[in-house]
Amino acid sequence: MKKIFTLAFALAATGLFAQDAAAAAPVVDTGNTAWMLISTALVLLMTPAGLALFYSGLTQNKSVLNTIGMSYVAMCTGFVTWVVIGYSLAFSGTDLSAGDSPWIGNLDWAMLSGIMPTDLIAGYNFPRLAEVAFQGTFAAIAVAIVSGSIIERVKFSTWVIFSVLWVVVVYSPIAHWVWGMFDSHPFGIDMDFAGGTVIHINAGVAGLVVSLMIGKRIDLQEQRFPSSIKLMILGSALLWFGWIGFNGGSAYGANGQAASAVMVTIFAAAVSGLVWLMIEWFIIKKPTLIGLASGVVSGLVGITPAAGFVDVTGALFIGLGAGVVGYLGVVKLKEYLGHDDTLDAFGMHGLVGIFGALMTGIFANPAVSGNVADASGKLIYAGALYGNSGQILTQLTYTGATIVFSAVGTFVVFKIAQLLTKGGRINEKLELEGMDIGYHGEKQITIDPSNINN
Repeated sequence: MKKIFTLAFALAATGLFAQDAAAAAPVVDTGNTAWMLISTALVLLMTPAGLALFYSGLTQNKSVLNTIGMSYVAMCTGFVTWVVIGYSLAFSGTDLSAGDSPWIGNLDWAMLSGIMPTDLIAGYNFPRLAEVAFQGTFAAIAVAIVSGSIIERVKFSTWVIFSVLWVVVVYSPIAHWVWGMFDSHPFGIDMDFAGGTVIHINAGVAGLVVSLMIGKRIDLQEQRFPSSIKLMILGSALLWFGWIGFNGGSAYGANGQAASAVMVTIFAAAVSGLVWLMIEWFIIKKPTLIGLASGVVSGLVGITPAAGFVDVTGALFIGLGAGVVGYLGVVKLKEYLGHDDTLDAFGMHGLVGIFGALMTGIFANPAVSGNVADASGKLIYAGALYGNSGQILTQLTYTGATIVFSAVGTFVVFKIAQLLTKGGRINEKLELEGMDIGYHGEKQITIDPSNINN
């Protein structure tokens, strides 16, 4: 009888311990998980659809398919590279007390080794695999943005090699500084909510470097016409739509900060689009739709680092400035410098990204992110207008470090890609003929309705 009682007690105790353990284990937050999966799908739409249409609508008819292909293949190479090694380099090795580096992660999570579907992101309780996928779409669009600087003259093989190496050598280390080491980097906290530094400044500078390295297009002085303004505008609309996941998903949860990020993203883009439209209306006396759509994209770039940190007032000033900076970068600076950044990756993403990063250091309102304070009671996510003037210097430090690292790293990576593909540039005949039929053996067919017999 005593043995039976002892056994029953042991079983009961085991059950209680199991219940305690189960209660202590984190539970998947289905709301956050659903929002992150939706956001991943939205950002995925941006590269092979939104950016591809935006870029291809602006390029010449003879290289439309090649332009689309460069964005499309970047989605593939960027995401695969991210899963194989990029995520590990960016987000592993974040404990400085254990000897980890603030500059680059390790290979603990290469090929997602050791990451199980049950592993959750602490504090948000959604699966780590959802973070891998979400951040992978960021890596892909970052390298795809660079393609806009060198379309119509670069070998497809050069581009494929470059896109793989760039994600490993340039993108992943910067992502590690800014996001992997977010609250423990020696430089301090860079307020880059969704990629102003990691994506736009980085990709914009890289675009400028590769455009200078590969040289200008042969027929640059000839009059050029966009292949389809309709597709360009459709592409900008898809980018705007996808940017809801881009910025809103960076809150890592279905919460008030995500709602605020979505609100200011739509608002700043609309303001910037109107600013660019008005500038052209005043200067050239015509309100162009290319200008309106370009202004919207500039506003999206400008608000990206600030989306989870600023209120509507901050978004208004960022939208106003992004429209002006974007216009000057695309229309005036390129004319002044004479470089051939084909689709203005530097003017629209690089310069506006720099502007947005610095404005975040001014307008970041700690109330938007929940008045988070450090051990001394100092509000962390605050800009100069809210008592933290030192944040401007922090933003400048990260901006400068990103510009230098991206420029040097991109130069090295593109030089390797050029060496592996015998120069990287297509021949003169092919460039004049166009990439679509001459390189890919494909051609879009334009049908004239007036020639169709009813």
